[in-house]
Amino acid sequence: MTTPDEPIDHVVLVDDAGNRLRTWPRSSVHTTETPLHLAFSCYVLDDDGRLLMTRRALSKRTWPGVWTNSFCGHVRWEETSLDALHRHAGHELALRVRDVEVVLPGFRYRAVDASGVVEHEICPVSVARAAGPVTPNPDEVAELAWARPEDVVTAAEATPWAFSPWMVAQLRALRAAGRELSPAS
Repeated sequence: MTTPDEPIDHVVLVDDAGNRLRTWPRSSVHTTETPLHLAFSCYVLDDDGRLLMTRRALSKRTWPGVWTNSFCGHVRWEETSLDALHRHAGHELALRVRDVEVVLPGFRYRAVDASGVVEHEICPVSVARAAGPVTPNPDEVAELAWARPEDVVTAAEATPWAFSPWMVAQLRALRAAGRELSPAS
């Protein structure tokens, strides 16, 4: 366990209501009993309405090589979800985003990787527009593709095992809320 002011990469542990409790080193938080922590997910669209999909790097500890939403990550103690979103856009994709809209503010999930490692997150979901070119960080992204959102939704419904479990759950939650993956105006 760390204190909130230690300058290492950490996650923010929260109680069931989402109240921040303390931090934990990111390198050791994901186990078979991962505690609930803060995260975010972002779906990036270009000006033509195409959705940026990324394939997780093969070196990732959980869900290596799996296709997922544009990017996601953890919130640090001193950050808001929006701050973390902008930081990760730069880190993972060397990308600036604009017109960020939170579309699923209360999204949370728990998923277990084939290796037994658990993800357990309160994870607001946003949609944003790309504000420049994309250059993937190979430590985070194996490859990327731009696709029509409706094609991604169809593919995730037909083959959920080929996508990250959080993305599949987020797409279902968006549909249940009557939302579509469309750029913020």
